Amino acid sequence: MIFRFKYIFLGLTAFLLGSSNSLIIAQTQQQTKNYVSQVWQSDKGDGTYTNPILYADYSDPDVIRVKDDYYMTASSFNCIPGLPILHSKDLVNWKIINYALEKQIPETVFNIPQHSKGVWAPAIRFHKGEFYIYWGDPDFGVYMVKTKDIYGKWSTPILVMAGKGIIDPCPLWEGNKAYLIHAWAGSRAGINSVLTIKEMNIEGTKVLDEGQNVFDGHDKHHTMEGPKLYKKDGYYYIFAPAGGVETGWQVVMRSKNIYGPYEDKIVLEQGSTNINGPHQGAWVTTPDNNSWFLHFQDQGVYGRVLHLQPIQWKDNWPLMGKDFDGNGVGEPILSGIKPVVGNNLPIVHPAESDEFDNGKPGLQWQWYANSSIKWSAQIPGTDYLRLFTISQKEEPNLWNVPNLLLQKLPAPNFTAITKVNLTTEWDTPGKKAGLLLMGKSYAYVAIAFHDGKYWVQQISCTNAHEGTLEKVIEERPLNSNEVQLCMNITAPNAACKFSYSENGIDFITIGQEAIAEKDLWISAKIGIFALSQSNVRMGGYADFDWFRITK
Repeated sequence: MIFRFKYIFLGLTAFLLGSSNSLIIAQTQQQTKNYVSQVWQSDKGDGTYTNPILYADYSDPDVIRVKDDYYMTASSFNCIPGLPILHSKDLVNWKIINYALEKQIPETVFNIPQHSKGVWAPAIRFHKGEFYIYWGDPDFGVYMVKTKDIYGKWSTPILVMAGKGIIDPCPLWEGNKAYLIHAWAGSRAGINSVLTIKEMNIEGTKVLDEGQNVFDGHDKHHTMEGPKLYKKDGYYYIFAPAGGVETGWQVVMRSKNIYGPYEDKIVLEQGSTNINGPHQGAWVTTPDNNSWFLHFQDQGVYGRVLHLQPIQWKDNWPLMGKDFDGNGVGEPILSGIKPVVGNNLPIVHPAESDEFDNGKPGLQWQWYANSSIKWSAQIPGTDYLRLFTISQKEEPNLWNVPNLLLQKLPAPNFTAITKVNLTTEWDTPGKKAGLLLMGKSYAYVAIAFHDGKYWVQQISCTNAHEGTLEKVIEERPLNSNEVQLCMNITAPNAACKFSYSENGIDFITIGQEAIAEKDLWISAKIGIFALSQSNVRMGGYADFDWFRITK
C-alpha cells in the first residue's frame, strides 16, 4: 500500500508542477540502471554535446581511460564520503559509481565540518592492474588510496608525504622509477606558484627525496597549481592551471628531461568567449587516439562546473578548444561532436532524485563531516530514509553541524521537493526536520514541534560562518506531523523560494526569497536534515519518503 501511495503522490506532485509526463518518466528511469536528469543534459541525442557536460560542482576533476571506460574523481574537501568516482563511456554522460574515501583522517579532526579543508585536487591513475588516487590535504600532507576493483572497497589512506601546504599531487610511473609532482599552498607553506617533482618508491607509498623545483610561475603564471604529469612522444608534459579559479588560464609545459628545463605555453584561455577561467583538469585520449581535455569553469554559487574540449596537437603542443581570434591560443567551445558516438551508448546523468530504497541514501549524497551510524536507521526493506533528530549541541547555527545530508546543485534552474513525517516521541519540543539550501548564509523550510503542535517554518541565517543566530522568517500551524516541503531555485544567483503542502496538491508559499551563498571553495548545496535543540529530551526521528529534483 505504501508503494502504491508513493506513486499516486508522485502523480499529484507532477500535476502541481505542470509536468506529469516528465515526472513519471523520471521515476521510471530511476528504477532502472541509468538516471536521466530533467534539469540538465549535455548530450543532445544526435551525436553532439553542449557544455557544461555537468552543471554541478565537480571541482579539480581528473580523468583516466581504462580500455573503453573513463573514470573521474574530483575534490571533495570536508564532505564525506569523499573522492567521488564517476564512470562514462563517452566523456559526456557520467554516472556516480562509488567513493574512494569512507572516512577522512585524522578522524577526530574531520568528525566535525572542516570547511575548505580535507581533499584537494586529486589525481587518479591506473598502474599494473590497480587504481590509485593521490590527493593533498593542505594541513597534513599527501595521501594515497588504491584498489583493484573501482566499484569495490578502497584501501585505507596512506600518508605518502607529511607536511603543510603540499597540495595537488600527481604520480607518474616510468620503468622502475616513480615520481610525484605537486604544488604549494601559500596559506600553509608560505610559497606558491612553484611546482616540485620528487621521486617515490616504486610502490608509490612514500617519497624518497626532497625533490627538485621544476617550474616557477611567478613571472608569467601566478597562482600556478594543480599540475598533472604525463609523457608523450619523448616529452614530459606538465598540464597546470594558473591565474586563479575565476579568471585563470591553462598552461602546458614540456621537456625532454623530467626535471626540466621546461618550455611553457598557454593552451586555453577565455579569449572572446563567455567561459571565464577555463582551466584545471585532465588530458585523456579515446581508443582512436584523439585527445580531449575536461576542465572546470567557476560559476560562483553553483560551483565549478565541467566542460569538455577537443585537443589538436601541433608541433608537439596541444591546442584546446578552438582558436577563435587567431592568436595561437585555444578558447572553449560551447558545443561539438561527442568524443565517442554509436554503439547505442545510453544517456545517463549523476543521480539527483532519490526514493530511499532500503532506507539508504543514494550515491549523490554526502554528509558535512565523517558520518556516524547513529545518524540514520538504514533498515533493509524500508522505502523511506529515517534520520534521527540528533542534538545540535551548543552550535549557534548549522555551520558546524555534521549530520546534514547534502548534494550538489544540479542545474541553474530546478525544483527540489521532499515528503517528511516527523515523530517527536513523548511530545518533546525542540525537534525539527527540513529541506535546506546550505552555504555561508543559508535558508530552509522545516517541520517543527513546539507548544503541543506541529508547525512549518521558514528560517534563514546570514553569515553563518561568523556564528550568527538563525531567524524565523515565518511559521504556520500544521494539521498533522506530515508535510511536503519544496524549494524552487532560479538563475543567475540561485534565488530560492520555499513552499509546503499538506495534501500534495496545494502548495503554499512561505517566508521570503533567499539568495544562495556558496560555502568555502564549494558550491551551495541542497539537502535534508533532522535535528534537536541541545536542552531537550533525546529521541525523535524524521522519515523522508523521497526526494525529487524536477523542472
